[in-house]
Amino acid sequence: MKAWRISSFGLENLEFATLPDPKPGRGEVLVKVHAASLNYRDLMIVLGKYNPRMHLPRIPCSDGAGEIVAVGEGVTRVAAGDRVAGIFMQNWIDGDADAHRIRGALGGDIDGMLAEYVVLREEGVVPVPNHLSMEEAATLPCAAVTAWNAVVHAGRVKAGDVVLTQGTGGVSIFALQFARMLGARVLGMSSSDQKLARLQQLGLDAGINYRSTPEWDAWVMDQTGGRGADLVVEVGGAGTFSRSLRSLRIGGTVAQIGVLAQSAEGLEIPLILHRQVHLRGIYVGSRAHFEEMNRAVTQARLKPLIDEVFTLDKTPDALRKMHAGEHFGKLVIRCVV
Repeated sequence: MKAWRISSFGLENLEFATLPDPKPGRGEVLVKVHAASLNYRDLMIVLGKYNPRMHLPRIPCSDGAGEIVAVGEGVTRVAAGDRVAGIFMQNWIDGDADAHRIRGALGGDIDGMLAEYVVLREEGVVPVPNHLSMEEAATLPCAAVTAWNAVVHAGRVKAGDVVLTQGTGGVSIFALQFARMLGARVLGMSSSDQKLARLQQLGLDAGINYRSTPEWDAWVMDQTGGRGADLVVEVGGAGTFSRSLRSLRIGGTVAQIGVLAQSAEGLEIPLILHRQVHLRGIYVGSRAHFEEMNRAVTQARLKPLIDEVFTLDKTPDALRKMHAGEHFGKLVIRCVV
């Protein structure tokens, strides 16, 4: 089979390798991968900036969907012919995260999905919604589950709440879609007026260009009559965190997800105290979260937003596009050669 493999860090060192076809053992399934999707984490892993001590070689990419073509002895949860996606952390089935459950992340701790075939434990896959293509289903395991966890579990968003999203990456767009599904009002920010216009077509209630108006926290307060947002889906990191705090209502929640922007500013502890902020770190979610989300996606007939689909041999081009920040929504790689 063909697979992309990190033998040494750096995009220029990514290897398009021919590897033996894998075979499922007891309790395992063989998945013919139809599509994989990229997350910023995948780029950082390839560049060696996510975990420089990661054991190599490693097949990257946490997110993928395909068809089970063979099962090992004792498999009962799924069957050959099922359309499935792998869960991000293969050990986190249900319950709260712990040191064991957050091990086994695809494309990091273990080999990922950027291959024609992968072997996964039967506990590590979920059926995907029937109305989605394989390319659309491939976008769900990391970005969608992360957004679901942030909006539904951390933010406990309900109709009439105000949710603030940042940017136009996969997590932010899924958060917009889920928040609107729940009846929330969604405010958003981007560096591009064109991207803001596209977000409004997806249901964004109001948007701001943070390049031309860097004081976006004041804008949020103005938009909410001085009350502030109920939830900030925080993907920026240190560079946006202080303004996210200032955007919140008293008792509001910051779902901290990303680390894209840096800052020399210190952490404003008094602001956290005075606003009585609920701060929740989000590290994707469990299989139970994924299955719960899929039921909602199916009921709402929700469609993920895909920016571009690349062929497997063009994977470096997809990673370069992610690095340039040119995408709106998800970048997907079709793995069927």
